[in-house]
Amino acid sequence: MAAEPQYLDQAFEKVLAEMLETFIKKHKDYGKDNILDTGELGIVFRVNDKVKRLQHLLMQKKRPENESFKETWIDIATYAVIAILLKQKQFEKLDLDPKK
Repeated sequence: MAAEPQYLDQAFEKVLAEMLETFIKKHKDYGKDNILDTGELGIVFRVNDKVKRLQHLLMQKKRPENESFKETWIDIATYAVIAILLKQKQFEKLDLDPKK
């Protein structure tokens, strides 16, 4: 088991590594079309769904039954990165490293 981070930047890097792992897994399942079909507006709707879910659970003081809070936050952050890559025209033209 990896040592716990001792510095904030190390903890940040750990979360980024989890985001990347999640992105790669989901991208292999979904591909690009679900993003390219609706573009940035589709990402906004997906993020909005995630935020509304968080609001509902937090306001009701409920524990998630399916996706954890952490997974939801990682999804939101990952969608933000995808939106940036989309705006930079990199999401459409680049593919995953086949070694991953």
